Amino acid sequence: MTVKELITQCHDVAKEKGWWQDSRNDAELIALMHSELSEALEAMRNHQGQEAIAEELADCCIRIFDYCGARKIDLEDALEKKIEYNKTRPYRHGKKF
Repeated sequence: MTVKELITQCHDVAKEKGWWQDSRNDAELIALMHSELSEALEAMRNHQGQEAIAEELADCCIRIFDYCGARKIDLEDALEKKIEYNKTRPYRHGKKF
């Protein structure tokens, strides 16, 4: 499945489940993405294993894909461009950490 197909599928499911009945605030949606990463960190800190961590990371991706679907963001294109750009950057992007 392509990134574009995942975006379409995630956004369609979110709409079917009622998450887009009303307009949604971009800041809230970004915060929800962030919360999924925090849940992944907590799963790691609590030694819940890779499956729990992967589930939270998947939730983050689903929220990102849903957002991109709602806002018509071409994430697949952006990913491809960013990967190519990163190939041109210096080791560790010239930073200590």
